[in-house]
Amino acid sequence: MKHDLVVFIPGITGSRLTRDGKDLWNLSLPALLGAVPPQKLISRLRLPDGIGDERPEEPYAVEAAGLVHRPTGLPGLLTQQGYPDVAGLLTGVRPEQFVTFPYDWRLSNRLTAADLKLRIAGELGRWTEEFRTYYPKAEDDPKVTLLCHSMGGLVARHYLECLGGRETARTLVTVGTPHRGAAQAVRFLTGHGIGSGLLGRTAAALAPRLNERLTELARSFPSVGQLLPVYEAVRRPDYPEGYYDHLTEIDTGLPTDTVRDVFAFHEEFETSLRDNLRGSPDRALPYEMRCLGGRAHPTIHGVTVNPGRELEFHYLLDDHEPWTGDGTVPAESAFAAWALRRTDDSLWNGHRHGHLISAEAFGHQLDAIHHSKSARDTLADDEFGIVVPEFAVAGDPFDIVATGVERGRTVRAALHADRADEPRDWVVLPETEPGERRGSLTAGPGTWVLSVVADRPDTVQREVMTVIEA
Repeated sequence: MKHDLVVFIPGITGSRLTRDGKDLWNLSLPALLGAVPPQKLISRLRLPDGIGDERPEEPYAVEAAGLVHRPTGLPGLLTQQGYPDVAGLLTGVRPEQFVTFPYDWRLSNRLTAADLKLRIAGELGRWTEEFRTYYPKAEDDPKVTLLCHSMGGLVARHYLECLGGRETARTLVTVGTPHRGAAQAVRFLTGHGIGSGLLGRTAAALAPRLNERLTELARSFPSVGQLLPVYEAVRRPDYPEGYYDHLTEIDTGLPTDTVRDVFAFHEEFETSLRDNLRGSPDRALPYEMRCLGGRAHPTIHGVTVNPGRELEFHYLLDDHEPWTGDGTVPAESAFAAWALRRTDDSLWNGHRHGHLISAEAFGHQLDAIHHSKSARDTLADDEFGIVVPEFAVAGDPFDIVATGVERGRTVRAALHADRADEPRDWVVLPETEPGERRGSLTAGPGTWVLSVVADRPDTVQREVMTVIEA
C-alpha cells in the first residue's frame, strides 16, 4: 500500500563500514598483493575467530555509515556497482516513509535480523504516529514493505519468520537473494574465488596469492559462510551424470563448523516457517511475497571434488546444459520456493547481480509492486549474458565473452568510471562461435564499470572490473 513504511535492506558489501570516521570498505588489491603489509590490511576488517552470532568489541567493531554508492566488491565473490537513489525508483514515496538499513555485513545474519527488528519497531512506531498527515484517507494503519537486495533478503526473511516480524509486513520483495545459497561462496571460501579462465597472463600469476588473502579475510565473516549452498551442489567424479550431494556429505575443504552453521541457519528458518503456517487459519503467509531475479548469465551451480580434494566448478547443469542466473546467484536459488509455487510467479530479467537494483533493471517493477500493480508488462524480453574475469592488470589484455547473442546483432564493450559516465572507446566483439562474441580490453589501474551492449534492440549488461598495477 502506498502509505506503508518502505525499508531497503542492501546486500553483502552494500553498506559503508567505518571506524573513527574512516571508510574501511575500500579493499585495495595492490595492498592485498603486498604493497601494504597484508596482515595490517586484513586486520582492518577481520573478525575474531569463532565469533559466531556475537557482536564484536573493540578493536573489531565498526559502524555501518550508509549505503555504498560507488563500484566496489569482494573480487571472486561478488561485485557491487553502488546503489542508486532507491527511493527515487518509487514514485510518490515520501522521504519520511523511506528507511535504509545499512548494517555490518560481516556479521551473522541472525544478529543482523535482530538489529532489523529493533530498527523497524522504532521507525514503524514513528511513521504510524505521523502518516495521517500525508495520507488522511488511508483505510488502515501502515505496515512495512521490505525491499531487499541479495543477502538482505536472508536477513529479512529471518526477521519475519524467526523473530516475530511477520505481522508487521505487508510485502517482502527479494531481488537476487540466494534463498538456497550460491556455489560461488564455495569457491571463495576454499581459495578458488579468482579463477584463471579469462585472466590475463600476469593476473593469472597473481591470483593464487590474492585468493589466499581474500579467503583468510572472508572465513572470519559468519555472513559469507551463510551464503554457502544448501541445495545439492557437490559431487565426486564417479557419481552418475547430473547427480549432486549436499556439502555435509563430501569434504570440500570448508571448515566443518561453517558448513554446519549454514544448514542450521536455513533449518531454523524452515522450522519457524512451518510452525507459523500451522498456526495460521488458512495456512498462508500474512504478507505478499514478490521475488525478482536475473537469469541470463552463466552462473556457477556446483563443484566436483576430484582426487586429492582438487575442486572443479561447474557453469553447467547436469554437465551439459547451461545453468543460468545473475552471474552470482543461480536462478533456482534466487527463486523463493518456500513462498511461491512456480518460477513463473517470480519476475525475471537479464541483468547481473550487482546491477539488479537500478532503474534499467527493476526500477519499473519495484515501483509497480509498491503501488500494487502488475509488473509483468515491464519486463524486457531480450536477454544475453556475459562472462568476465575477476580482476585484471594494467596494460595486460583480458578477455570478455558475451553468450546467448542472436545472429546479426553487433556487440560492443567499453570501460568507464561509473554508471553515470558515458563510455567512449568501444570495442566490437567478433563472433567466435554461434551465439558467442569474444574480445579483449585493456585499461589503466582503477575500479571500472564494464558495459557490454548488443544492438537491435539495444540491451546493456554491466559489471565492475578492478584493474591493478603489477
